[in-house]
Amino acid sequence: MTTILGIDPGLTRLGVGVVRQGGGRTVSLVHVEVLRTPATAEISHRLGTLSGAIDELLARFNPDIVALERVFAQHNVRTVMGTAQVSGVVLALAHARSIPVSLRTPSEVKAAVTGHGRANKHQVGTMVARILGLAEIPQPADAADALALAITEAWRGVAPASAASESTPAQKAWREAEARAKRPKLQK
Repeated sequence: MTTILGIDPGLTRLGVGVVRQGGGRTVSLVHVEVLRTPATAEISHRLGTLSGAIDELLARFNPDIVALERVFAQHNVRTVMGTAQVSGVVLALAHARSIPVSLRTPSEVKAAVTGHGRANKHQVGTMVARILGLAEIPQPADAADALALAITEAWRGVAPASAASESTPAQKAWREAEARAKRPKLQK
């Protein structure tokens, strides 16, 4: 069994989802929550609060890998800065515990969970609930997003090689494209 901690980084709301991967594409819910800090608090206090909470989660669940949403450029610089700062905290804490971190783009996560890279939040939440056998969509959306990150890592990252035969055509194509991208280029 592989334990995966998914983190949807944010300064005001940080989604946390822990799943266990069994054989192949089998994943089960272990834990989900959203950590919050008040927007009116000093940035150092907010980052310190999140750092302490994340460190406790790493100690409690001892994940084999952390799946973290990759920071991407937005028009709102304040939002992207806060997300980048929180991501740095996660990366440092995981490094201190020798836990590998996998960075996933939002479109990659949407494609893995729903089959479409432009899926909306409701579609992602619906599929997360279905995949994990939950009666309701985890709320708020940050919680479902964190679980989607963990599921994506289970299916595309640490999934054992024997699971390849159980993959969808899209997942096989993805793995083949990743393998091609890692091959050295021939020089002319």
